[in-house]
Amino acid sequence: MTTTGTSATEQFRTARDFLLRHREDYEAAYEGFSWPRFERFNWALDWFDAIAAGNDRTALHIAEEGGDEQRFSYAELSARSNQVANWLREQGVAAGDRILVMLGNQVELWETALAAMKLRAVMIPATPLLGTVDLRDRIERGRARHVITRGEDVEKFDGVPGTYTRIVVGDGSPGEGSRGEGSPGKGWLAYADTASAARDFEPDGPTEAGDPLMLYFTSGTTSQPKLVEHTHVSYPVGHLATMYWIGLKPGDVHLNISSPGWAKHAWSNLFAPWNAEATVFIYNYTRFDAGGLMAVMDRVGVTSFCAPPTVWRMLIQADLGQLGTPPREIVAAGEPLNPEVIDAVKRAWGVTIRDGFGQTETAVQVSNSPGQRLIPGSMGRPSPGYRVTLLDPVTGEPGAAEGEISLDLSARPVGLMTGYHGDAERTAEAMAGGYYRTGDIGSLDVDGYLTYVGRSDDVFKSSDYKVSPFELESALLEHEAVVEAAVVPAPDAVRLAVPKAYVVLAKGWKPGEETAEAIFEYTRSVLAPYKRLRRIEFTEELPKTISGKIRRVDLRERTAQGSLEEWLERGRRQ
Repeated sequence: MTTTGTSATEQFRTARDFLLRHREDYEAAYEGFSWPRFERFNWALDWFDAIAAGNDRTALHIAEEGGDEQRFSYAELSARSNQVANWLREQGVAAGDRILVMLGNQVELWETALAAMKLRAVMIPATPLLGTVDLRDRIERGRARHVITRGEDVEKFDGVPGTYTRIVVGDGSPGEGSRGEGSPGKGWLAYADTASAARDFEPDGPTEAGDPLMLYFTSGTTSQPKLVEHTHVSYPVGHLATMYWIGLKPGDVHLNISSPGWAKHAWSNLFAPWNAEATVFIYNYTRFDAGGLMAVMDRVGVTSFCAPPTVWRMLIQADLGQLGTPPREIVAAGEPLNPEVIDAVKRAWGVTIRDGFGQTETAVQVSNSPGQRLIPGSMGRPSPGYRVTLLDPVTGEPGAAEGEISLDLSARPVGLMTGYHGDAERTAEAMAGGYYRTGDIGSLDVDGYLTYVGRSDDVFKSSDYKVSPFELESALLEHEAVVEAAVVPAPDAVRLAVPKAYVVLAKGWKPGEETAEAIFEYTRSVLAPYKRLRRIEFTEELPKTISGKIRRVDLRERTAQGSLEEWLERGRRQ
């Protein structure tokens, strides 16, 4: 333990327990919560190891599609992460070193995360979906000195120059599982050797609260990925707010569908559930199957469930009645969730999906917390510890009824990034005027509820009226023919721009004039005339980042180039 272990642990527990006591009393939680402020803090040592001592309860439960399962207790993961930390130190990993970690949902990912924290090394989380070009960028801009990856991904690094330490999990054989034995490739060290290291760990020194912990490359929906820097408090402590939003309690079994390498994985598969002393449950599958997922959820007794809108949209295409015992808490994050999806799940499960808003740069800023009145379409109210305001898009003044969602830096929340690493100009722009500016537009009602409007670079004008793509997409998804939709501006000689939708059709529907007119007719009945959809293009899939967010920038470029397969409101383009 660090020298501040007892006091840091108790301060953290006090703040955590306050939120647990008021988990269904938003007003009390928001008014009474204050962030624990540390000079020194190491979450893996001061919190995880503290709650893991003699604790045989399951911390991590991994189920494979084929039926294999693994369970790891808090005590086991504490000891194993000590071994990994000791072994990594023997390989030259030191405080401040950057480690690119590219692993799947396997126990080594959690062991490595805890070990890196204990060593005060800096993690660069990376999804296994990355290719050589992306990895080269992350190694170079992230200045990674070490890499830990799966055997099947070793070849991707052949084209990534550098003197970084190479560590492989498994030997790269097809179907290689966790802790696989075998001969690593040339120049690669075997992670399996961590098993011979000592199980007791002694830190080299104290962890300063402001020491860097994670460097996240954003998913880049509109530009080159930014490099977001988080500290030993901004994510571990900041995600007390995420724990509160989800409604987690000690002993819960939490399932979050998220790919390793992205911020949401750390949000809900690491910090939030273990802050609550809950179990992280993982279901690994090769292809999404709604029925199979619900069967596993029933079998293991999932009590809380988080999934991105893409998964929720696929779930409502199936028979939701297959889930005999729905989770107590269900939430969605990543992109705003459309109201019709929330209604479908409520009818089937009797539970309401609670939306939340956050970014890689922060923990959850705005959310619908348990037990609160929900307003359809709203993403809720500011999280405890966050002072949220809307900046007027013209004057930049705070307190607008509609404007850019921003955080007041005079009451800077713990769960906010240090800044964009290596980019002082971009950091200064994001923090200008005493506010952290999210780049997202929202509206505020008289009761303090916020509704998402769209990214500032996605909202556009048509005939001098402002149009929110998200609002139109929500209307489109209410039609039975539409599985997914994305709306962008299309050039128009009279109106400057008109709304155009790219639509993925549900099973049984075919692209053509009849389907297009049915969708047009429906949107005319539910949208104001100035928001009316004017063009439709059917597509088999929408372009997305590897984290699953729709790349509207690609669709805007595609629209500017024109299309011969576009349906206009009154017939097909010739």
